[in-house]
Amino acid sequence: MLVELTMTEQRYRAVLEVEAGVPVTEVAERFGVSRQAVHRWLGWYRTLGLEGLADGSHRPHAHPAQTSPEVEAAICELRRQHPRWGQRRIEFELGRNGCPGPVPSLSTIYRVLVRHGLVDAQPRGRRRQDYTRWQRDRPMELWQMDIVGGIMLADGSEAKVITGVDDHSRYCVIATVVRRATGRAVCLAFAAALRRFGIPEEVLTDNGKQFTGRFTKPRPGEVLFERICRENGIIARNTKPRSPTTTGKVERFHQTLQRELLDAVPVWPSMEAAQAAIDAFCQEYNTDRPHQALGMAFPADLFVPRPDQAELPLRIPASLAAASTDEPAPSVMSSVPATSASPVPSLVMSANGVDPVNLAVQLTRVVPASGNLGVCGQQFWLGPAYAGTTITLWADATVVHLLKDDVRLKTVPSRLIPAHLRQLLADGGQLAGPPALPAAPVQRGAAVEVDRLVNATGLISLAGRQHPIGSHFAGRRVTVRLDQALMQITDQGVLLRSLPNPLTPTDMARIRDARPAGPAPAPSADPLRVDRRISSRGTLVIAGQKIHVGIRHAGRTVTVEAADTTYRVYDENSLISEVARTTTKPIARFKARKPESPRRRPDAGVRT
Repeated sequence: MLVELTMTEQRYRAVLEVEAGVPVTEVAERFGVSRQAVHRWLGWYRTLGLEGLADGSHRPHAHPAQTSPEVEAAICELRRQHPRWGQRRIEFELGRNGCPGPVPSLSTIYRVLVRHGLVDAQPRGRRRQDYTRWQRDRPMELWQMDIVGGIMLADGSEAKVITGVDDHSRYCVIATVVRRATGRAVCLAFAAALRRFGIPEEVLTDNGKQFTGRFTKPRPGEVLFERICRENGIIARNTKPRSPTTTGKVERFHQTLQRELLDAVPVWPSMEAAQAAIDAFCQEYNTDRPHQALGMAFPADLFVPRPDQAELPLRIPASLAAASTDEPAPSVMSSVPATSASPVPSLVMSANGVDPVNLAVQLTRVVPASGNLGVCGQQFWLGPAYAGTTITLWADATVVHLLKDDVRLKTVPSRLIPAHLRQLLADGGQLAGPPALPAAPVQRGAAVEVDRLVNATGLISLAGRQHPIGSHFAGRRVTVRLDQALMQITDQGVLLRSLPNPLTPTDMARIRDARPAGPAPAPSADPLRVDRRISSRGTLVIAGQKIHVGIRHAGRTVTVEAADTTYRVYDENSLISEVARTTTKPIARFKARKPESPRRRPDAGVRT
């Protein structure tokens, strides 16, 4: 404020001297300014008086290039109606649907969104990595295919989506919902796309076992997908291991599908509902959604199916020749005309009028002594506890239900083909309608049981996650009993171990093969036996208790038998020590640690 008053005073004195007759040049030299500045001060004083000599704002009086309030309102309304649209999509929509004024630039739209709090201002950062971008020159030259999950169904299972996009146009050619993404399901979806659009020149996939057999053990082989490509002259290409950016176009389609559709529906009522929603999404994606990588063009405008397959007719293996329920609905691709390739054959009816594709068979079988029931090459593990029990099987080409006294024991994916189902029908089975399963086979909060095979590291799979139960059970098939906050590991009704239940009620409802639990298991009559390695000082530790057995046993691996009140230490079959049990901690380690390699002195290899 002091500076402003001083400048006003100096200007006022200069003006008074000029008014008194002092030459302007002399006044300008005395105050250290130009003659033009003195004339400007004099004009301000004569026009506005003393207030005109004060410092004023330099802000312009008019903004002819300012965005109009109508355009700002249109930008904000588009953003509120479509929260996922960015400035590039908003600019496109303003130009397509009409803008109340000139279409603003991308930077102007971004500033409007930030000013109104519709997006957060992001600092401009450096790109993490520069990738080599590529794109084929014409449609039908290359398809990219992949599999994505994320469709949770009401029955607790997760469905998959087999996807495929054209590399040049980004047109979605495959979007099929399947319960299990097996090699057969992938080939059925691929064959349906070939019939509809024609044969592409190349197909690019990752190294999944559905697409390639080059990593099959013990020796590489050809899978059904590769056979279809070979017989139809399609070059099957695979990405390098652990390089998902190579199939970046179909991966980007997965991201769009997940954000704009799948994230909005946590649980789908059925596979049919999910397929209908994905069909509608693909219709909009192909025909009414501009793609930034295509210069805001629509994929349907650039995609042209192969018009004629007369020179190279489509060759499909006989096992896939019949139409399948996994075929994409026509509404997905209704905007593109079908090619002149042979249409999808109609359902072939057998001699007795039964549809071989949708055939469902119900039959009964007696569980053998091993507890492993086999039907047409597919095995169903029930455990020796069910040996001699009559089990009812409801089977079709998709799923198999195993029931006992109208109570579902487990549900597993079916590996039976229509030929197997016809064979079962001829071997005493009967035609079955919808599966007569109880509406709620396992009540919420009730105890359930599942059978699991413990892997080599002591883990079992429950509700999509791995849970440790002990490496000493590796390779063993056990029964897991989940009762509220307790998880019990049992084998033929004998309790092996008790652990806290790691699953929530929601997770327990997702277990597909859960069954109502039987009576509580009885504790094992045999004492728990674990291995320990005796240290160089002749001691071992079990459940936090240190036991001294003597230095003469140092380095040996012994067996510790944990009774109720004592620990007994055995070297092979001879008892070497027995001490009182002074700890109540549970035993968490069951195997002896490997001996450490001897440390080498720095001068161990130097000769003197």
